Amino acid sequence: MFKNLSASALAITGHQSEIIELALTYGFRGIDVNIQEFTTRVKDHGMPYARRLIDSARLQVGRFQLPCSWEVKDADFEKELNHLAAAAAAAAEIGCTRCLATIEPASDERPYHENFEFHRRRFSEIGKKLEPAGLRLGLGFRATEKPRKGKAFQFIHDFDALSTLVNMVAEPNVGILLDVWELYVSGGSIDNIRGLNAEQIVAVQLADLPSDEPLDAVTEADRLLPGATGRIDSTAILALLKAKGYDGPVTIKASRRAFTTSRRDEIVRQAGGALDTVWQAAGLPSEPRFSPRSAG
Repeated sequence: MFKNLSASALAITGHQSEIIELALTYGFRGIDVNIQEFTTRVKDHGMPYARRLIDSARLQVGRFQLPCSWEVKDADFEKELNHLAAAAAAAAEIGCTRCLATIEPASDERPYHENFEFHRRRFSEIGKKLEPAGLRLGLGFRATEKPRKGKAFQFIHDFDALSTLVNMVAEPNVGILLDVWELYVSGGSIDNIRGLNAEQIVAVQLADLPSDEPLDAVTEADRLLPGATGRIDSTAILALLKAKGYDGPVTIKASRRAFTTSRRDEIVRQAGGALDTVWQAAGLPSEPRFSPRSAG
């Protein structure tokens, strides 16, 4: 398992070279990639040019967001799948084998069972399209109440429902985005993780919760840095993942409220420090930090 920096998960932006420099400076061994920007760069300049900074920095590419919409009509979905094949091939070239999709927790269009079958079919097709490139799809959910308000039909917003969907998808390369914050907000716990094997977990996201906020009142603004209150025991979770043999990216996803600054470098420094603390407490080996100059 390795520490992974996602700029979008920390609500920061920057050129690829800047994100690479921040990752190297603050002890991350992987980064996310914007696969749409990357495939455009490959098309315009060729693969050697597009990947040169990643290669020189010796970073892993942890994950990317699924670059297609699965909610569109059938004819449009076929076009989306065709574009996905090119993105999957590009991701595989740089050793990135994990992409992510988050399911909306409610709908105005389809009742629960109809929506469940719709998602099962669509994610089966997406998994099949990703498989030739050796990619896996990790599905996540949103647990807070706000995104469900005012919608006609409730949908997946807890860990058990997500697990049921993943188990019903035909393709074995479709698994779980284990966002421990969403798990706990939905009423789950570390016991849910004990029931998984490493192959079912595509990616891991960490955050903590305020110590006294009722779960039904929690919002995305309450995503704190791991170890901030200890309400979510990130150290125990990492130790359990280590014991299971999970070898993928571990990414902090925290709100701006979690940080004492708006400076990009300080945000990454604080995120890296919080991850280092729970990482070492879980008995995981520390990685040496590299000079930003190695990123070119």
